[in-house]
Amino acid sequence: MVREKEWEDKVKRLLKAELARKGMTYADLVGKLADIGVMDSEPNIRNKISRGKFTAVFLIQCLEAIGVTSLKLD
Repeated sequence: MVREKEWEDKVKRLLKAELARKGMTYADLVGKLADIGVMDSEPNIRNKISRGKFTAVFLIQCLEAIGVTSLKLD
C-alpha cells in the first residue's frame, strides 16, 4: 500500500511540475483540455491531480494539452 502511495505522489508531482513550468493554472488546463475535446470541470481536475489517482490516458491528455513533448522522470 505504501508503494502505491509513493507512485501516486510521484505522478501528481510530475503533472504539477509540468503545469508550473508552463506557468499554467488548473483553469488554464481545463481550457487546453477542452481545445483537444476533453471536457472536465476545474474542481474535478483539481481533485484528480491532488489525489494522484488518474488514468494514464488523463496524464497523456494533460501533457499533450499543455504542450509537453518530453519528460525527465528522475
